[in-house]
Amino acid sequence: MPQYNVTLKSGASAEELEKAKEIAKEKGGSITHEYSLIKGFIVEYPDGHVDTLESNEHVHVEQDGEAKTQEE
Repeated sequence: MPQYNVTLKSGASAEELEKAKEIAKEKGGSITHEYSLIKGFIVEYPDGHVDTLESNEHVHVEQDGEAKTQEE
């Protein structure tokens, strides 16, 4: 299943993040990691189900992927 980074948008309350986690679980998602420095989490979602979170105006959703740095 694809993984997605979900982070709380600026100005949104911590309660909105908790609601997003509950919705993710209800729609078949599995939370695999919760961030401690930023307000967010990683969720595994079946294909085609991430739109549930993407429609939430309080969170930003981005598909998880490999991060690369530029070699000097």
